[in-house]
Amino acid sequence: MAMRSPCSRAVGFPANAAQLDHRQSGVAWVGPRTLGSVPRNAKRRRRLVADGRVYMWSMRHSHRADDSGRSVDCRQTLTLSPQPAGTGGPLRIVFADGPGRFVPGGAFLGSGDVGFTRGNSLNLHEPGAVRALLDVALSRGWQPGQRRVVEVDGWTLLKEAGARDGGDARGGQEG
Repeated sequence: MAMRSPCSRAVGFPANAAQLDHRQSGVAWVGPRTLGSVPRNAKRRRRLVADGRVYMWSMRHSHRADDSGRSVDCRQTLTLSPQPAGTGGPLRIVFADGPGRFVPGGAFLGSGDVGFTRGNSLNLHEPGAVRALLDVALSRGWQPGQRRVVEVDGWTLLKEAGARDGGDARGGQEG
């Protein structure tokens, strides 16, 4: 039997591909995303320029251990840090698993995919998706010059960011 992370069990993923029939479920599954033929290194910080300001961004996947030591509560955290260092506090956009939501960590999902099982989704490896989330956070009052960490529930930004992103990587420059 294939091993599955707690993330895949949370949304009822099949144990193997033979059990998946997306035509019956009405849910489209996305395979791992790559740049060229090499998967992106999720720990490497990337550069984004938005409206003349430089940000470094990275993603992390984490779990909490329950009383028995088992991993539970998957979270995907996108962190944007204004540059140069020390000019502002980071913005942490957190996507926590829950009913009707998916975060990476299970079979059939790309490492940066977050979304609603029946609705919008984004790939957090794409600069356009990150730029769209940044734009929504800025429009809702995040001030990158403040020197404190700000944590935001990513699900509250997803619908609007998905509409801004349009499913491609327009809007941000990676360098």
